[in-house]
Amino acid sequence: MTTPAYGMPASRQHVPGADDARVAAAAIRVIAGDRARPVCGIVLGSGLGGLAEHIEEATRIPFSHVPGFPVATVAGHAGQVILGKLGGREVVAFAGRFHLYEGHDAALAAFPVRVIHALGARVYFASNAAGGVRRTFMPGDLMVIADHMNLMFRNPLAGPLQEGDERFPDMSDPYDRALRESLHAAGRATGIPLQDGVYCGLLGPTYETPAEVRMLESLGVDAVGMSTVPEVIVARALGMRVAAVSCITNKAAGLSSETLHHGEVVEVGKLVAPRFEALVREFVRTL
Repeated sequence: MTTPAYGMPASRQHVPGADDARVAAAAIRVIAGDRARPVCGIVLGSGLGGLAEHIEEATRIPFSHVPGFPVATVAGHAGQVILGKLGGREVVAFAGRFHLYEGHDAALAAFPVRVIHALGARVYFASNAAGGVRRTFMPGDLMVIADHMNLMFRNPLAGPLQEGDERFPDMSDPYDRALRESLHAAGRATGIPLQDGVYCGLLGPTYETPAEVRMLESLGVDAVGMSTVPEVIVARALGMRVAAVSCITNKAAGLSSETLHHGEVVEVGKLVAPRFEALVREFVRTL
């Protein structure tokens, strides 16, 4: 199976599904051996990839060695699959993700979750960099995602039903309540303050206008970004338990006098990295 070319229109891409995930998982197992038996799959957002350096006894696999994976093109995304131990538990981490704004289909954006499931993990942990819509948020705050809005207007489940998927997955509680409580317990244990909030996924790649931010605020959104939602939808269709954390890297447009740029996103992610890494290690340890 060939890797879809970057920049190919989504309508012409092969849409990866359950069979492709099994092929990708098999390729990972050939390289990683018994290490490929994770209890949790983790996707690391912009500037948060430093957690990968704390995975012990790690096997690192470039995305280019995994069938069906395109190359990660966004700064702050290393483009590696890492298998090893975190908090004493076997995990698989993806340092980088695939975004719709890169020209990828929503199903491809969510494909790593299918691979995580095919490797045997039944818990999915997502992280992302997000703009703070809630006016009290400050850069560096960490938000446990309690719910989301899909304003990407794309759904990764559209099309033929994939083996193992539920056709009409319930999204009344997409972020597992018990796992959210575990995240807060990990925050207390490590002295890291956390807040709950609603994440909104937009298509991007432009940042939001002040008028759009005011609209999102009126809708009850607390943080906004350009990822995560397709991944969570597929995870829920597969019956996986989901937890997610947003790193607030900036105030959203119109809420400060600062000009938004991706370099700031990556830099704030690096600054918050020690707290984020301690939180995730403690969370994974308790799974």
